[in-house]
Amino acid sequence: SLALGRGAVYTSEPEVKIAENKSAKLPCSYSGFSSPRVEWKFAQGDTTSLVCYNNKITGSYEDRVTFSPSGISFQSVTRKDTGTYTCMVSDEGGNTYGEVSIQLTVLVPPSKPTVSIPSSATIGNRAVLTCSETDGSPPSEYTWYRDGVQMPTEPKNNRAFINSSYTLNQKTGELVFDPVSASDTGEYSCQAQNGYGTPMRSDAVRMDAVELNVGGIVAAVLVTLILLGFLIFGIWFAYSRGYFNRSTSYPHLSAACSAPISLHHAVFYLLT
Repeated sequence: SLALGRGAVYTSEPEVKIAENKSAKLPCSYSGFSSPRVEWKFAQGDTTSLVCYNNKITGSYEDRVTFSPSGISFQSVTRKDTGTYTCMVSDEGGNTYGEVSIQLTVLVPPSKPTVSIPSSATIGNRAVLTCSETDGSPPSEYTWYRDGVQMPTEPKNNRAFINSSYTLNQKTGELVFDPVSASDTGEYSCQAQNGYGTPMRSDAVRMDAVELNVGGIVAAVLVTLILLGFLIFGIWFAYSRGYFNRSTSYPHLSAACSAPISLHHAVFYLLT
């Protein structure tokens, strides 16, 4: 048997970035193949599909992709086309093979992010604020603001936030206060940016850092105990005045149990 040789397959653009709805070409060149057969594979996460097989564009791509010996061309790309494209070249005899991958990123500006911010947070407890948007490609990174001032990733590096204790994840957009302090009261907003288009800012939402209402909790417990005391006193008073009959007599059943009787008589007693 013949050992599998390796042909030369290469690209002049291993990374292609193009705006959505624009045309794009993914170049692939090769040498050392007597009768080359070219295939293109697309991978996005766990999904893989064939774009080109045996020098021909497959059915799902044929309306918007064209093949040439120097690469494939998209008439118009969408955000769903973002992923890794692999150009695979082999001889018809199968003795020589080579491949090269190209990363295509379809550029889409971020949309206005949505936020989840509690209106109040108890001092000493944990509070989680989230920010996200799903349109941006590449994925957006997030910046948080309090009262219009950008929050640093490390609060100790800024005098305005030195009394705060939080972690800020710029990739997920999550802002976690642990614990909440009195200085964390303010209006919070976040901004999404991905290096393409205009950064987008969310609406500002106010969060108040509040003390635990110990007095209210104690008052609620006292009211509950007082009501429970009234209930117990009411039941005792009703029993002491005879409002609840402590014993109930059943003369028919007593008579029925006093001596053996026939089934006919038992039915008669129960009915009367």
